[in-house]
Amino acid sequence: MGGVGHTYKDSGVDIETGNKIVRGIKKILRESGSHRGASSHIGAFAAGYDVSRLNILNPILYFSVDGVGTKLKIAFMTNKHDTVGIDLVAMSANDILVSGARPFVFQDYISFSKLDEEVIYDIIRGIVKGCEMATCELTGGETAEMPGFYGDGEYDLAGFMAGAVDRHNAVEGKRIAAGDAIVGIASSGLHSNGYSLARKVLFEELGLTVDDPFENATLGEELLKPTKIYVQSVLKLIKIYPVSAMANITGGGFSDNIPRILPPGVEASIKIDSWPVPPIFDLIRTKGAVSDFEMYRTFNMGIGFVLIVNSSAAKRVVSILEDLGEKAYVIGTVGKQLGFERITLV
Repeated sequence: MGGVGHTYKDSGVDIETGNKIVRGIKKILRESGSHRGASSHIGAFAAGYDVSRLNILNPILYFSVDGVGTKLKIAFMTNKHDTVGIDLVAMSANDILVSGARPFVFQDYISFSKLDEEVIYDIIRGIVKGCEMATCELTGGETAEMPGFYGDGEYDLAGFMAGAVDRHNAVEGKRIAAGDAIVGIASSGLHSNGYSLARKVLFEELGLTVDDPFENATLGEELLKPTKIYVQSVLKLIKIYPVSAMANITGGGFSDNIPRILPPGVEASIKIDSWPVPPIFDLIRTKGAVSDFEMYRTFNMGIGFVLIVNSSAAKRVVSILEDLGEKAYVIGTVGKQLGFERITLV
C-alpha cells in the first residue's frame, strides 16, 4: 500500500498515545488489585466476570448508567481531576444500592477532544478509589479522542455499573405503610447534582471564583467534594435491620426522588429543620434568591440517601448508622395520601 497522504494523527487522533494510555491504565489497575474477579484483561473487546464469585443463590442483577454532569466544569476551572472519578462511581453505586444490591462491576467511558495522559490517569485513580468504596471492580472501559468536539482541556465521563442481590433480600418498597419513619444520611456536599444552578449563582451572579475562600478551604475545593458512596454502611445496616425502602437523593432532590419509591395511597412529609443544612446550600439560597421549593427540588440539602423504616426502629437505625461512621437523622414520616401531592416539606 503506497503513498504517504493524510494520517489519522493529522486529523487529531493519536492512536499511539491512546495505546500508551491503555498500558498506563493497566499498570494503575495492577497496582490497585481492582481487577480480581474479571475473566478478561483490560483492553479486550469485552469484559467478562465470574458471577459465581458473588455467592448469591437466586441473584437479581441491577444495572445503572450515569455521568458527573456540569460538576466537570469545576474540575476544568481548578485543573483538579482526581476526584471526579469517585463521583462517577458514586452516581451509579448509590442508585444500585437503593434495591439492596451490592455493586460488583464498573466500566467507564472517557472522551476528550485531545487525549491528556496525566488527566486521564488522575481520573482513573479516582474511579479505582470509588470502586474500592463501592466494593466493585473496574473491568474495562473506553477512552475516546474526538477532535473539535469539546473545548480545549475539556472532557466528558460516563459510568456503567452492575450489582446483584438475592431476590429474597431485594428492597422493593412493598412494606411501606403509613406511620413509617424516614431516616436521612448526611451528604458530603452538593454531590453531583444542581451544578448548573450553583455555577450560575456563584460565578455568574455573585462573581465568585474557585479560588475564593469558603469554610476554611476554597470554593473550588468545596464544590469538588466527592459524592459520598453509601454502599458499605447501608449494606451492613440492612443485614442487621431490614428496611422498607431506600432512595438516592440525586437529580431532582427530595421532590422527585422520594416519591419514586412510594406505593399508591401514601405520601412523605419531610421536616426540613430536622438536620443541619451545610453552608454551601445556604449561600446559594440566600445570595441567589433561590426559593426553598427550588432548592429542595434541585439539591440534596445535606441529605444524600434516605431509608424508610418502621417508626419503632427509627432511633435504632440512626444509632447503627452512626456506629458505622455516618451522620443520620430522623427527617420525616410516611402518612396516608390526602391529596395529589406525594411529598410535603414542613
